[in-house]
Amino acid sequence: MAFVVSGLTKRFGNNIAVDNLSFSMDHPGIFGLIGTNGAGKTTTIRMILGILPSDSGTALWNGSKISRESLRFGYMPEERGIYMKNKVGEQLVYFGMLRGMTKKDAEASVRRYLDRMEIPQYYDMTAEKLSKGNQQKIQLIATLVHDPELIFLDEPFSGLDPVNADMLDSILRELVEQGKFIVMSSHQMETVERYCENLVILDKGKTLISGNLRDIKSSYGHTKLILSPDERILPIASSLGIRLAERNANGFLFSISCDDDAKKLITLLLENGVIPEKYEIAEPSLSEIFIEKVGEAR
Repeated sequence: MAFVVSGLTKRFGNNIAVDNLSFSMDHPGIFGLIGTNGAGKTTTIRMILGILPSDSGTALWNGSKISRESLRFGYMPEERGIYMKNKVGEQLVYFGMLRGMTKKDAEASVRRYLDRMEIPQYYDMTAEKLSKGNQQKIQLIATLVHDPELIFLDEPFSGLDPVNADMLDSILRELVEQGKFIVMSSHQMETVERYCENLVILDKGKTLISGNLRDIKSSYGHTKLILSPDERILPIASSLGIRLAERNANGFLFSISCDDDAKKLITLLLENGVIPEKYEIAEPSLSEIFIEKVGEAR
C-alpha cells in the first residue's frame, strides 16, 4: 500500500494557502502534518479528501485518486461534527451506514468502540449531555466506526484530560498495529514527536522541513547539555563560554555547539572536584527546530 501526495497547491484569491506540498507514506504508521494555526494543515487534509478542490497536484492511494469508492477513509476534524440533540448510538450507527455498513454491523462496531472507550452508558444519551472530552470520544468513534484504512486526525489531543489522552494513546498504537495509515495534524510539537516517524512542517502554506524525524534531529547534532543543579558548575561553564539556557529543579540546561564543548566542561568540572550526578547531551527538540525554522522563514 502507498499514500502519495504530490504538488498540492491551493489559492484563495492572491493568498497561497498551500504551496506545492508533497509527502508520502509507504507503510502503516503516523505521519505528522504540523504548523502554526493558519499554516495550511486543515486545507491540505480537505484537498486530499476532495472536500476542497486543489488548484494543482494529486493525492493518490495505491495509484488511484482518493475517494469513498477507492478506499475507506476516516476524518476527525478539529471542529467537532456530532449532532448535539441526537442520541449517541443512533447517530454513530447512522454514520456507519453512510459509509456502507449494514445497520447490524454498524451497531456492533459502535458498541465495541463505546466499550473500548469505557462509555457504553452513553449509547442512548443525547450528545449535548456529555462532557467535551466524551464528545471528542464520540467524534473519534464516528471516524473509526467503519474500519478505515487511511485516517486523518486534526488536533486529536486538543482539550483531553490526562486520563482520556492516555486512552487515545493506546488506541492510536492499536490502530498502527492493525496496519492503519494515520495522518495527524497538530501544532503540539511534543505530541508529534511522540508519535510520528515522518513529518512535514508547514508555515503559511510553504514546506519548511520534510522527512524522517530522527534524521532531521540528528542533522542538528547535539545542541544541549543537561547537568544536575549544582551551583559550582556555573562559573566553570562560564569560563569556557558555555551559556546556561535554562535552570529548574531537575537540572541546568546549557547550549553547546558540539560534543567537544560538553567534553571540555566535564573534564574541567572533574579537575575541580565537581562530579555531576546527572550528565546528558541531547539533540534539539522538535519544538526548538520548529521555532528556529519558522523564525528563519519569517
